Amino acid sequence: MTMPAEAIGVTKRFVAADPPALDDVSITVGPGQVTGLVGPDGAGKTTLIRILAGLLEPDSGAVTALGAAPGVRAEDIGYMPQRFGLYEDLSVRQNLRLYAELRGLPARDHDATFARLLEFTDLARFETRLAGKLSGGMKQKLGLACALVRTPRLLLLDEPGVGVDPVSRRELWAMVGALVDQGIGVLWSTAYLDEAEKCAEVYLLNEGKLLFSGPPAELTERMAGRSFRLGGITANRRALLERALDLPAVSDGMIQGRALRLIARAGATIALDDLGAGPAATLAPTPARFEDGFVDILGGGPGGTSALAASYAQVPPSDAPAIEAHGLTKRFGDFTAAENISLRVSRGEIFGLLGPNGAGKSTTFKMLCGLLTPTQGSGTVAGVSFAGSGAAARAQLGYMAQKFSLYGDLSVAQNLNFFAGVYGLGRSRARARIAELVDIFGLGRYLPVNAGTLPLGYKQRLALACAVMHEPPVLFLDEPTSGVDPITRREFWTHINGLVERGVSVLVTTHFMDEAEYCDRIALIYRAREIATGTPDDLKAQASAAAGIDDPTMEDAFIALLEDADRQRERQAA
Repeated sequence: MTMPAEAIGVTKRFVAADPPALDDVSITVGPGQVTGLVGPDGAGKTTLIRILAGLLEPDSGAVTALGAAPGVRAEDIGYMPQRFGLYEDLSVRQNLRLYAELRGLPARDHDATFARLLEFTDLARFETRLAGKLSGGMKQKLGLACALVRTPRLLLLDEPGVGVDPVSRRELWAMVGALVDQGIGVLWSTAYLDEAEKCAEVYLLNEGKLLFSGPPAELTERMAGRSFRLGGITANRRALLERALDLPAVSDGMIQGRALRLIARAGATIALDDLGAGPAATLAPTPARFEDGFVDILGGGPGGTSALAASYAQVPPSDAPAIEAHGLTKRFGDFTAAENISLRVSRGEIFGLLGPNGAGKSTTFKMLCGLLTPTQGSGTVAGVSFAGSGAAARAQLGYMAQKFSLYGDLSVAQNLNFFAGVYGLGRSRARARIAELVDIFGLGRYLPVNAGTLPLGYKQRLALACAVMHEPPVLFLDEPTSGVDPITRREFWTHINGLVERGVSVLVTTHFMDEAEYCDRIALIYRAREIATGTPDDLKAQASAAAGIDDPTMEDAFIALLEDADRQRERQAA
């Protein structure tokens, strides 16, 4: 049987003196199944996919796609790049027509094909909308539709779930599942390891080398007996996690509701007495996950102590709210992006905004940051109102935007110097602070590199470095870990947890539901309104009551509460 795609011993270098982007990598994409491709940022995933698509040539090794050299049967290959590759000033239908013409689809087949794809992706209602005006989830659906204008036998998807909420990711997965049922071979690169767990085969790359290949359950089984749940905690969870991650016996860990999930190093034993979790604490085995094996094979997580937090000024305690919003509403013409949003974030608290793409989270962020003027309502940051005091309020906060918003044509060093100047750091303080941040975020080798060409993980590190340049007491982080690998995500949350222990207040959005567990409280926003507010455990309890789910995960709670809001909306409309 001819495999949809196969690579044997592929090596690729972009600069002769540098380590190879791919080093003797072999991979097979089978028919009628999803093959997963995972690994940290810069591992070589995108390079491998571009070689299979015929967009790059390997330096050595053998590559075939549908039994021929890559690119020979391009009409039978669908490719969806990592970055949104469509034309934002064209409508949904115009993008489909453009890709149909590029792929040589006969004009007589356009209408029927577009109708099928619009129904398949649930975009028929939006066919006249400009692609740039679509939500993140709809953009990814349109990207998939454009890759399918000619039904492929091989589908190459480079992180299609980046920046997409859990509902849209499930929909994307269901769409691809329908294609697999037709015998199409799919290669799916992903940073979401719950998606990788669904794949028939998984290939794990790191620094261009293949570390694992096989069914995901095989990697999970290696972790048997090494995953534990620490419950009955009376101590501060963040401080406890920091201590636990610095123990030699612990390779990884995270907050899960009122508990911690800890992973023991191979051959090590986690001693309950060493954790300092309180007299009621219990440490019990819990089933291993694919993510445990992924982090372990890469050497474990980054540890619990944040060098960024250690360099940060302590924020003085105060009973006054760090962030406050009263009835924030934003309308664009007859479209309401956010309606009557009210929230209060205490000093030293992580407050999460969750919701599907297009729900109004980023609009709320921008109003609080002074980047958008509310149609109604008011907000304060560190006690300063944005009504006429935007500059004073902005001096109290650091803002990391959803999309990379630094200067791509400036080098890393130039961006750091620019933001030091914007925040008014004197020359000697700027020099010292930049040196600290370069060391903390490992940016040294990238200083002369244009920011726009950085790997995604380093773009995010640079963006966070610029946001904390002036050591603000309040941080606004809009999807700070979108698209980055689990190791980098852990690094970011080590910093966030450490900063909060220094009294910093954090307002954060995320589509990773495991990250929502780190929040002290969460507001769930849907269709521009708050539909639920509380601790992660509060939201799980509400979801359990609404949908009858026993012991729901945060993702279960997210979806159940959205579905319950839709049911209430339908009852009110009836």
